[in-house]
Amino acid sequence: MNLLENIKEGLRSIRANLLRSILTALIVAIGITALVGMLTTIDGIEHSVNESLSSLGVNTFDINSKTNRNMNTEGVTEKSYPQITMGEAFRFIDQYNVTSTISLSAFLSGIAEIKHMSKKTNPNVAVNGTNEDYFAINGLEFERGRGFSPLEVQYGTQVAVVGYKVYTTLFLENQNPVGKEITFSGSKFKVIGLLREKGMLADNNYDNMVFIPIIKANQLAEGRGLWYELTVGIKDPAQMDFAMGEATGVMRRIRGDNVGQENSFELQKSETLAQELESITSGLRMAGAGIGFITLLGASIALMNIMLVSVTERTREVGVRKALGATPLRIRQQFVIEAIVVCLLGGFAGIILGILIGNLLSRLMNIEVFVIPWMEMLIGLVVCIVVGLISGYYPAHKASKLDPIESLRFE
Repeated sequence: MNLLENIKEGLRSIRANLLRSILTALIVAIGITALVGMLTTIDGIEHSVNESLSSLGVNTFDINSKTNRNMNTEGVTEKSYPQITMGEAFRFIDQYNVTSTISLSAFLSGIAEIKHMSKKTNPNVAVNGTNEDYFAINGLEFERGRGFSPLEVQYGTQVAVVGYKVYTTLFLENQNPVGKEITFSGSKFKVIGLLREKGMLADNNYDNMVFIPIIKANQLAEGRGLWYELTVGIKDPAQMDFAMGEATGVMRRIRGDNVGQENSFELQKSETLAQELESITSGLRMAGAGIGFITLLGASIALMNIMLVSVTERTREVGVRKALGATPLRIRQQFVIEAIVVCLLGGFAGIILGILIGNLLSRLMNIEVFVIPWMEMLIGLVVCIVVGLISGYYPAHKASKLDPIESLRFE
């Protein structure tokens, strides 16, 4: 009996015990569904986030003032440095010669109350001063209007870009806010842009923010030192180390840091979002794999018991085949292939269900992309084959050791 005939015999045996085979395959399908479904959902999340990762920090680095913590170590007080000024930030933008996009921003207030005619927001709106490149660096898109022009930033024009939540609070549905006036901190600002709804992302709720030119934010601070942050975006990730080295040199020269002296500012690669995403998805992948493993362990035990029952029921059949010349190897092949076929049937059903459930969960999280996880599908099929081999080998080995004469006498 050759291998092809063994496969056919395995399919005939499954057909003869259809209900038992379907129940076993369903157990395998549940395990594969849990595994593939979880991984498909994670792939959907990663695909959605990766579309905007380059503009949200993966290919950028930040330059900030050093945090003065006044820490005391072994009697030595940590040296404090003055904050980066707006003038130093603009000098850096002018002198940095690496091809890049540079955003400058400063947090003005987190308790602003924005007014438009008789309507007003809660006193919890964040007001940020920015330059014209801030919106592109942070991946912010416009629902209506535009961002700041270089001249508006240069002259501190009283114009503003509002977040979506601020807009829905102050304006009627479908009303165009562009050209309208809003008021806060005793100053009137003309709305020139409305940001597309973003939702809560990391530590920034852009929907509940108002953005004004950085020069105007500095004026409204009335002498209070603002915390200026530079974000440098590099198109080619391979140039990141070079770009950071150049930025360090330029900023040290602007700040007057002497040779051998530590940096009077902080410079770090903006990988927070990518690291958080990797941490979350790694945990979810482990959870999905664990659920799938436990379910498949139960499926393999059930399959082994069913195969043992099948060997007992088909003892006379085994005796006849041995009497006709079937070797122990062929007998083992027959039962192992039968177990693998049952697992593969469950595996194919589990993969289809897993893809559908995974994409459904992604859709519930407002992720529109439909993911087909080819690697997870391959892993699922390999797992099915391994489960079939493990659970089918012992019953197959037991069948191959049966004595043909005793088997023919079996009732």
